[in-house]
Formats: sequence, structure tokens, C-alpha cells
Amino acid sequence: MTALPPLTTPGPITEAQFAQLRRNRLEDPEALGRTLAARTRRPVVRGDGRLMIVAADHPARGALGIGSDPMAMADRYDLLQRMATALSRPGVDGILGTPDVVDDLALLGLLDDKIVVGSMNRGGLRGASFEMDDRYTAYDVPAMVRDGIDFAKVLVRIDPDDPGTVATMEATAKAVDAAAAARLPIMLEPFLSRRVDGKLANDLSTDAVIASIAIASGLGGSSAYTWMKLPVVDDMERVMAATTLPTLLLGGEPAGDPDEAMATWRRTLALPGVQGLTVGRSLLYPHDGDVVAAVDSAAALVHG
Repeated sequence: MTALPPLTTPGPITEAQFAQLRRNRLEDPEALGRTLAARTRRPVVRGDGRLMIVAADHPARGALGIGSDPMAMADRYDLLQRMATALSRPGVDGILGTPDVVDDLALLGLLDDKIVVGSMNRGGLRGASFEMDDRYTAYDVPAMVRDGIDFAKVLVRIDPDDPGTVATMEATAKAVDAAAAARLPIMLEPFLSRRVDGKLANDLSTDAVIASIAIASGLGGSSAYTWMKLPVVDDMERVMAATTLPTLLLGGEPAGDPDEAMATWRRTLALPGVQGLTVGRSLLYPHDGDVVAAVDSAAALVHG
């Protein structure tokens, strides 16, 4: 196992703030509701209409590994420091997380004037026998309305060979309906998936991504508040021609040359309908540990 490099800049969260966070969680659980109610909110779309969202919804899926380090995201304090560093940078519009991460960041006072995207998460954990029984197990729409969450996010994996897919599709359609009724934007992250040697793998061919968009776009009784969250694959011109829905690009696990990834994002961000990035591990755990440089580079691509 190779440990990732530490942060190259001092963390903005002090030990005293972490101690207060623990005291609130132990002694005053209602502090969270008060904090969320008092949070300064902003419109989802403003200024240039583009969004730079930093994602941290991986731990709740049991996906703690990055590269050769299977427990890279296991230290919650380190993750929060990295998130705080990212949120402090100009051009970062908000974060994507499950309730535990969002609640920590809120209690630390880091979410004012930021978009908060609530991950509805998935119950189909990677490698589990029930992986395609992908029911939602984190936020639901009433909870997001209660907490003043600005945006919802769901993953929609579609395996034509697995009967568990239809339950996922039905649950997603109901989530889209509930979000539309609450006037809550909701981003769908669709994939066509198949088992390869017993393991579920997403098909990242251009045609498969286009098919996943077509299926996901039709879920629910209204698409008024639906966005797409899509991988960057070959021939993104064809991919973006498959939808009129506003689209954010996902980052995925860090791999290969980061400069090449930036160049690919730059080209794709120029396409009609692409409104920004939703990236997590590539920015929070860069190869050199420099979160500031990684986040600033991505934000410049989105807003520059």
C-alpha cells in the first residue's frame, strides 16, 4: 500500500473547531438544525451560469480507496480539511455529499453562500451480492427540503441482465417526481452496467453513455428540474447531442496524467449544454497533495 501525500498547505480547520464539532454532536444535536436554518443560501444558477462542485459522497458507499491506498479517504478529519481547503478557493460553487459530510461541514461553518448538493446515495454497495438493488439510502426529498439543501443527486446504474435494475429505475422516477414537486433541481448520473467476471462494470463506450442518457432522461413525470451528471468519454459531441438537459461532468478516480485530464475537461466544457464540473477525488487527493493547485486549475476551466 502506498500512502497518498499529505496536504501541502496548512488546514483551515483548527483543533478547537473540531472539538466544538464533537461537542455539538454529543451535547447539542439540535445545533445542526439551527445552523442549517441560518445558512446563507445562493441561487443555483447565477453569474456565468456555470458550476464548480466538489464531491465527497464516496465514503458512504464504502469506496475509501484511491489508487493503491485502499483506505485513503478513511480519516474523516483529513477529508474535512481537504474539503475546507477546496471550499475556500475562488470559483468553487459548492459541495456534493451525503448527510454525514454535509452536516460536519455545516457545523464547521463552511457552507454559507455555497450550493449544497445532497447525495441520495445508493444501497447497492460495490461488490455486494445486492449491488444492483440500488435503492436510495441517504437523503430523500423531504429531508433535503427540511435542511435547505439546494440540489439532489442520484446514481442510476442500468443492467439489462439484472432484475434489480427495474426497482432502481422506479425509485429514481419517484425521486424525480418528488424533486420536481419541491422545485428542487436533481442531477441523474446514469450508466449502462454489466457484470464482467462477476464484477459490475460501467460501459463507457459512447453509444452506451448515449443510451443511458436516453433512458434516464425519461424517468419521472416531469423533467423540468432534471440535470445530467456524465462521464467524459470519446466523442462528447455526440454525447451532448443526446440531451437538452443541463449537464455537469464527473471526474472519477484519479488516473493517468492530470494535465491530460484538465485538457479533456477544457475541450468538453466548451460544448453546448455543459455547465461545469462535479469532481471529487481528483481534486481532493491529487498526486502531489496540492489541493489548492488542483482546485484552482479546475475552477479556472469552469469559470475562466
